[in-house]
Amino acid sequence: MTISVLPEDEAVALLSRGHLEIEGRLVDASNTTVRCEISLDGLTRRCVYKPVRGERPLWDFPDGTLAGREVSAYLVSQATGWDLVPPTVLRDGPLGPGACQLWIDEPSGADALIGFVPAYDVPQGWFPVASARDDEGDAYALAHADDARLARLAVLDAVINNADRKGAHVLYGPGDRLYGVDHGVSFHVENKLRTVLWGWTGKPLPEDVVAVLTDLSARMDQALVPALEEHLTLAEVRQVRRRITRLLRAGRFPQPPRDWPAVPWPPV
Repeated sequence: MTISVLPEDEAVALLSRGHLEIEGRLVDASNTTVRCEISLDGLTRRCVYKPVRGERPLWDFPDGTLAGREVSAYLVSQATGWDLVPPTVLRDGPLGPGACQLWIDEPSGADALIGFVPAYDVPQGWFPVASARDDEGDAYALAHADDARLARLAVLDAVINNADRKGAHVLYGPGDRLYGVDHGVSFHVENKLRTVLWGWTGKPLPEDVVAVLTDLSARMDQALVPALEEHLTLAEVRQVRRRITRLLRAGRFPQPPRDWPAVPWPPV
């Protein structure tokens, strides 16, 4: 059965006020993450619910803040107009307050745009990012497609300082849509950008991306700052503005950090 894409306002209303019924836990997640059925006024969908009390303590992020960072990533994505992050809200649920994000059903047979490929057979139009070998010593490349949607996601990650852009955190939705998920370790004041999307390193930003970043900078002075301040510290919000400014001044995709692992583990 094909499930239609919900308009943004309907999705946010459903996530904010719908009744949650837990279906089961996603066991591969490092923090407590459950899939729920959510219903409101006859409309039913699935969502991902991440309760604050299920967040695993981290040495570099304050306790109990990951859910707010998930919501903040959605707010920035929404402000760009790229719709790269599924609708996400902070609300109370069966396990207490937490982030609630619309579930994305990936079409069967959707082609992945990121992965390990034989080093001698990197697909045409793909960027090799890192080298690896399997248990038998065969050479592989971590690579991704030269895809405009991925390029926008790479820019969004630079803006929000995403420390965990794995290949598995990119979902392929209906209607040729692409989504990024799992943004709990974003918005740190220190540079922690860690991603598999380094293929455009140092390349000029496309003109449409520059236009979006310019508009995003203006939006920071309007409604976006107060919205982000509900979930982030004042210093973290200031750093969002500074990262946008640095991207615009450079006019290029960022370089990998020298004092921080550039690629997350596992990468896919």
